[in-house]
Amino acid sequence: VEEAAGTAPARVPAALAPSAPARPIDQVAVDAARARSTGVGELDRVLGGGIVPGAVVLLAGEPGVGKSTLLLDVAARAAAVSADVAGGGTGRPVLYVTGEESAGQVRLRAERIGALTPHLLLAAETDLATLLGHVDNADPSLLVVDSVQTIADATVDGAAGGTSQVRAVASALIHVAKTRDIPVLLVGHVTKDGSIAGPRVLEHLVDVVCQFEGDRHSRLRMVRAVKNRYGPTDEVGCFDLGDTGITGLADPSGLFLSGHRSAVPGTCVTVSLEGRRPMPTEIQALVARSPLSSPRRTTAGLDGSRVAMTLAVLQSRLGVTLSTADVYVSTVGGARAVEPAVDLAVALAVLSAVEGKELDPGIVAVGEVGLTGEVRTTVGVQRRLAEAARLGFTRAIVPARGAADLRAVPGLSVHPVDSLREAAGAAWRASTAVVREPQH
Repeated sequence: VEEAAGTAPARVPAALAPSAPARPIDQVAVDAARARSTGVGELDRVLGGGIVPGAVVLLAGEPGVGKSTLLLDVAARAAAVSADVAGGGTGRPVLYVTGEESAGQVRLRAERIGALTPHLLLAAETDLATLLGHVDNADPSLLVVDSVQTIADATVDGAAGGTSQVRAVASALIHVAKTRDIPVLLVGHVTKDGSIAGPRVLEHLVDVVCQFEGDRHSRLRMVRAVKNRYGPTDEVGCFDLGDTGITGLADPSGLFLSGHRSAVPGTCVTVSLEGRRPMPTEIQALVARSPLSSPRRTTAGLDGSRVAMTLAVLQSRLGVTLSTADVYVSTVGGARAVEPAVDLAVALAVLSAVEGKELDPGIVAVGEVGLTGEVRTTVGVQRRLAEAARLGFTRAIVPARGAADLRAVPGLSVHPVDSLREAAGAAWRASTAVVREPQH
């Protein structure tokens, strides 16, 4: 006979008296939660105005992208600010703990980027207990740990970088940050597919998760917030990584434009959005006769599948013959433009290359191209047009839907179009109105 087993009553812990009574939310002090500038404007933009005392920020990126260089610069600037506030050099220092390099290697990098300051303390440690001892002795105003995967807790089994070790180290550092109101910057490794290495709980424990991105062959570096408890997650910080260090780029637009004085066939400019930041990007296309039975379709900085669909629309809806030609489409300056709003610029650049006719250098095109040949609307058109006008563009081809709601931009004439055929006609009409200098 089947009988239901008796269930034991759930164990409820005994209630304890709280250390402080609950208060109305409008009486909670917020001064301690105000963000303070890091001294790097582009990083402050991503963090939401600065770093909050007691916040734990995880900065992850591929090897060699510039994570250590950026955080060393941030540490040096914070140390200089702390010394100036102290008025005599007796303020709280900044502690930089490196587990990947020796102290001498970090010193050489600091000399190269101009980050030598007496208020910046440096320690090369891989043991968690020793690291916490350095924190007790220095009582820093900012703690930088490079990286969290190299620190190990002797009381936890497993090698440094393992799941249990990363969880234990992160929990200890978060406890220090919250109990002492010390902001902590952690460097994190990434896997081969670009995700943050270690347990997923690491991203849940920290307050801010930032992704450091950049092409190894380009000087441009971008920092975007994946998670931010103190600010927005749609801001992007731009940096220029050079021989003398890393500097913020308040206006990175010039990196993605070729700067041709005269118009060239196969080029068209668009404005993509990185978060809320408009980024003018030049699209270049080359169409050449192919000796192969299956012509090449090569892209750089663009979504290959979207480019393939745009080429199919050109061939099917506009009758452009591309089945016997190799097509190469690329962005200028190593920019990445993978959103659908660049479809129209890709189509016009390819069409210009096929026809051998150049577009007006003052034209900018924004819009998504559908499989039926229509031009669909996209987000942030007003911000894109304002950025285009600021850079001196005079004409803009935009989707007709929603164009009536756009505010007029001084110096920029807007051409709303419903289809790719209309966009091509508007581009050619504008091009024929341009008077060019004679070629010598």
